[in-house]
Amino acid sequence: MGKIAYTFTSESVSEGHPDKLCDQISDAVVDACLMGDPESHVACETLATTNYVVIAGEIATRAKVDYAQLARNVIKRIGYDKKGIGFSVDEATIDVRVHTQSPDINRGVTHATDNGAEQGAGDQGLMFGYACDETPALMPAPIFYAHRIVEKMAELRHNGKADFLRPDAKSQVSIAYSEEGKPLEVTDLVVAHQHDAGTLEKVRAFVREVVPQVIPANLLQDFDLKGENCHINSCGDFVTGGPDGDCGLTGRKIIVDTYGGMGRHGGGAFSGKDPSKVDRSASYMARYAAKNIVAAGLAKRCEIQVAYSIGVARPLNYFVNTFGTGIVEEAALREMLASGKIFDFRPRAISEQLNLKVPGKGWRYEQAASYGHFGRDGFPWEKTDKIAVLRAFFGK
Repeated sequence: MGKIAYTFTSESVSEGHPDKLCDQISDAVVDACLMGDPESHVACETLATTNYVVIAGEIATRAKVDYAQLARNVIKRIGYDKKGIGFSVDEATIDVRVHTQSPDINRGVTHATDNGAEQGAGDQGLMFGYACDETPALMPAPIFYAHRIVEKMAELRHNGKADFLRPDAKSQVSIAYSEEGKPLEVTDLVVAHQHDAGTLEKVRAFVREVVPQVIPANLLQDFDLKGENCHINSCGDFVTGGPDGDCGLTGRKIIVDTYGGMGRHGGGAFSGKDPSKVDRSASYMARYAAKNIVAAGLAKRCEIQVAYSIGVARPLNYFVNTFGTGIVEEAALREMLASGKIFDFRPRAISEQLNLKVPGKGWRYEQAASYGHFGRDGFPWEKTDKIAVLRAFFGK
């Protein structure tokens, strides 16, 4: 065990968390619109509270979408199918308040001000992408393992091996790092899981069984799952949960969605937005670029920032930070990004390079809306297909 330099903590939430429920409904809308009309423009927000859901926003699409049924499909899939617990698929009222996109926004998106033949950014803003070599997925260890805990518990709940669990859950993992930035050990663990009445001790025993299945043994070798640093439903019973326990809203889990606080965030949420919204698409592209830079061995850690103006196709600025781990100068990496030769950050080019307008061919936005948008196989922005190109570009 090396010398501990610092400890970092990240959290995750399950698919049944009220905010994540809303993210998944909003992204189910995005999927339905794009699969029916790839040129759809979607900005969909969802609110959920006790047996009540509101779907609102601005949507321009030729697709025929039954918003209320989409919401019920998501609610049922997650597992809110028991009556009398405050929120269920059969008891919830679905209120749809959707109208068309502003023509002012649409004008800037369809015809960029810097090139009328280009697609402009759907809004101003700054976006970040991040990657590091701490895990095989090139994600920071705390958020990666926090996701895996709640994801594994949901898997077991769905297959009937933990039928005493209800859908709402949260996890939090603290990991100690060496001076070189290497993960050393788990120092603290927090899990809270909604459950049926009278099953609290079953939940605690269940969590202690799950954690070693998803966190590597070397990180747990000195951690006592029955000790004072392992907090499982530390407040006691967690029976009232989901939208009945807390109101849910789209876009409130942006750090859970990204890097758990390890990488910076520009502030824009992902879910409910079609790829013309650079809050989403440019964040995906920045992750794609950063991940390939790390996968190519050009840096052990890489963070990329890109900035846009509404209606303008070309980014205003690029920033690259490799935290002293790079074998290529940051200025050279920045120039590579700005050239557009390997990663083109114009909005239309992002959608084309990552096929962001065609969910349903092996992946969906709804799937990304729980357990992190990054660090899981199957999404086009997680590919590492630019390794050889990057090495050749920099002569490595």
